[in-house]
Amino acid sequence: MHRRSRRTAQLAAATALLVAGATACNAAAKNDASSSGTKSGGTSFTLVTPDGVGQNEFLKLAVNGVKAAAKAHNGTQKVYESTDTASQQQNVQAAVDAKPDVIVLVGFEFADIVAQQAQKNPKQQFLIVDACTTKTFKNVSCAVFREHEGVYLAGAEAGLLSKSGKVGAVDVLDTPQFRRYSDPFAAGAKKVAPKTQTATRFVGGQSPFDDSARAKEQANTLLSNGTDEIMAAAAAGNYGVFEAAKAKGAFAYGVDVNQCPSSPGTVVDNVIKRTDVAVQKGIDAVLGGKAGTTVSYGLKEGGISLTGLESGVDSSQCVIAKHKDVLTKVEALRDQIVSGELTVDDPAAS
Repeated sequence: MHRRSRRTAQLAAATALLVAGATACNAAAKNDASSSGTKSGGTSFTLVTPDGVGQNEFLKLAVNGVKAAAKAHNGTQKVYESTDTASQQQNVQAAVDAKPDVIVLVGFEFADIVAQQAQKNPKQQFLIVDACTTKTFKNVSCAVFREHEGVYLAGAEAGLLSKSGKVGAVDVLDTPQFRRYSDPFAAGAKKVAPKTQTATRFVGGQSPFDDSARAKEQANTLLSNGTDEIMAAAAAGNYGVFEAAKAKGAFAYGVDVNQCPSSPGTVVDNVIKRTDVAVQKGIDAVLGGKAGTTVSYGLKEGGISLTGLESGVDSSQCVIAKHKDVLTKVEALRDQIVSGELTVDDPAAS
């Protein structure tokens, strides 16, 4: 779930990030303009983020994606960092006024804004990542993720590593969209260890996406019942889950980016959401004449992965780096999903 879980419109992106403290930069017009291959009238792309990029790894990946696209197309790119609802609207307007070839926006916060702008500016191409508009527009492309595939693999790791035979998840809300971060975790664990007992606790309350105290409380409930491997899908509350697990000598799993450095020795692995892949491939599709479509990114497309399956796992500070035997088995499951031999049920599927 990324920074604070995005899945609206279709409720479109249950993705709770947990990158606490994404440093907000100057309101509406904070933009990091850089370019490659600057030539008059060349291809140009503008990225608008819902928050300041700062140390937010999820948004950093999006920036990397638009920079890679600019380099690949010998064009220029610009990044507008928002800080609140007002600056999000202002930045989108500024992007539209500049008339780049593609405007890229990350997150559900932009769904309604883009719908309005798409109608007013039918010649402007938009790409929304990790969300989509409710209505379809010929000039709005969407990139969404199959998070449940990565969660399933994390669950398999938990099933293989659990000593108590009990694994669980702390999820933000009890809805089909957010269960993408808990139900597949249980399924993955039972795939490799059929006798595994599973349980899910939900944060809920007034601020389910940033209530670390409630998330920690739910994690402690699981821990008190013997759970020793916990999927943390509580957005900013993930840190509360990590604290609870660390205090009891248990283990946890992060989402969207590598959260292992925040709690070394406790976080086993992370379900990675590759926004850079979605941004670059999305731009390529738009420029290639395939605008107005929604593309789903999972394990096969490289849009979803685990830190343990990435090249830098040995320096990731993730516990899974010490369990190469487990990774070998998880890689085999990954390959089965990619080939279509194994299908992971999607709790959000209609």
